[in-house]
Amino acid sequence: MIRPRRLRQRGLSLLELLVAFVIMAIALGMLYKASGSSARSVGEVASYQRAMSLAESLLAMRDAVPAEGWNETGQSAQFSWKVNSQPYTTPASQGNTAAPLLQAVDMVVEWSESDRRRYIELHTLRPQRNLPAGTGVRP
Repeated sequence: MIRPRRLRQRGLSLLELLVAFVIMAIALGMLYKASGSSARSVGEVASYQRAMSLAESLLAMRDAVPAEGWNETGQSAQFSWKVNSQPYTTPASQGNTAAPLLQAVDMVVEWSESDRRRYIELHTLRPQRNLPAGTGVRP
């Protein structure tokens, strides 16, 4: 009499298949989360760069600040900005009338992103524009 050979099982059991699906789902979820946060970060960096470009262009408009100061607000695209200045004294300018006068310029650029307010602040010094001696006309 011929005895039937036991056939080896080939393939995956249902439990092994479920474990493989769970591992794949976790890996895909982590990949999705990583790519989503990367895309969001790229958008935030792009907005930050546009805000910095706006601030730099506003500062480039004025090579000097009038003696009465620079107080201005405005809007450009989704950005709103505010500039304020006040006299800045240095030890050299206190005793020396020939020393250039400076203005401390403070600038804030604000925008909304993902229902959150974002802003950058810039602080710099600019020379003060003085009237030529003996004239009542602004340069």
